[in-house]
Amino acid sequence: MNKPSNVVEMTPETNLGDNSTAAYDIEKIRADFPILSREVYGKPLVYLDNGASAQKPRQVIDAISEVFEQYYSNVHRGVHWTSQQSTTAFEGGRSKVAKFLNAPSENEIIFTRGATESINLVAHSWGRTFLKAGDEVIISHMEHHANIVPWQMLRQELGIDLKVVPIDDDGNFMFDEYENLLSPKTKLVAVTHVSNALGSVVPVKDVIEKAHAQGALVLLDGCQAVPHAAVDVQDLDVDFYVFSGHKLYGPTGIGVLWGREDLLNSMTPYQTGGEMISSVTFEKTTFKKAPHRFEAGTPAIAEAIGLGVAIDYVQAIGLDNIAAHEHGVLQYATERLLTIEGLKIIGTAKEKAAIISFDLDGVHPHDLGTFVDRAGVAVRVGHHCAQPVMDRFGVAATARASFGLYNTRGEVDALVDALEETRKFFG
Repeated sequence: MNKPSNVVEMTPETNLGDNSTAAYDIEKIRADFPILSREVYGKPLVYLDNGASAQKPRQVIDAISEVFEQYYSNVHRGVHWTSQQSTTAFEGGRSKVAKFLNAPSENEIIFTRGATESINLVAHSWGRTFLKAGDEVIISHMEHHANIVPWQMLRQELGIDLKVVPIDDDGNFMFDEYENLLSPKTKLVAVTHVSNALGSVVPVKDVIEKAHAQGALVLLDGCQAVPHAAVDVQDLDVDFYVFSGHKLYGPTGIGVLWGREDLLNSMTPYQTGGEMISSVTFEKTTFKKAPHRFEAGTPAIAEAIGLGVAIDYVQAIGLDNIAAHEHGVLQYATERLLTIEGLKIIGTAKEKAAIISFDLDGVHPHDLGTFVDRAGVAVRVGHHCAQPVMDRFGVAATARASFGLYNTRGEVDALVDALEETRKFFG
């Protein structure tokens, strides 16, 4: 894939306008995303719902179209040209994911439908194999439902104990309380890397170190982390890491489970069928090793290729550059939102990713979301699949603005203007 036209070979941080620098030309980046040029209700689209799903650059869209127009076929099973081309491109996507995470081996990259399936895979294949009654799994109060419910199911089925790390009034992970929950019975710590509802960044390296000292494994939900900062699974020393492609500017229907190769090969397959089989007779079946051990049936071929191109895209920009840009937008948005009378930010952790949840006094979040939508501004409203977080802060729902690599301070201004109009209308 050609590098996107946004990387300029200049080091001085010369200001080029709205959140742009010589090394980060926001307008050229935005030009790569066709949807950002459209209007909604006669207003320019301001898309601030990246935490739910990010928009796609032209490079990803074109790559997926090329699969179906030029060389689509099923993978791994054919000797003909189209199958060979598809297989090479599909496995190339796996290779890109491995390098993106700095995984020791491509065999450790399992393609799934998304992070939800990745977590469920670990719960089914590792949990049902190695957990027993009385074993403890630790999660946190800020988890997405996808990292709560699978462990509740194992509690119901196997009799494991589920323990929850609290968060403080600012939305910080309470590390001292976490240490107190750890015990020789702890077998797994499954926590988010970045909260989808609050933006809070969990001190995951310290979490992992303490868990390993007790002999426990660690699973990290990286959905809200990988779009915003570089992730190195070897440096983290984590055991399982999951994320979804659609939040990383890639397609829907594709996700990743990274796991240590020895762990993966010790686990019972999550699903069975074609592709993951080594041999079958009516008396016995043997399974392949990872990764194909967990990829039964025809995989999401074009989606895996598209994810690889999305990774190419963000790496060409530079994840450090993306993080710096988004941090600037986050700071500006925080300052501007706090000028709005009656607005309260929910979650003010010391370290945050580019996510702001907020409540506007006297306005239900769903009304707020509908009103600002008429101004062309897309924000998320609801409990964000994190109802325990809402309960912790005593709210039924929040509005959430989540920023991506293409968002600008001008778009923050559009949000603030829409919220001021909302406040006046409902006031």
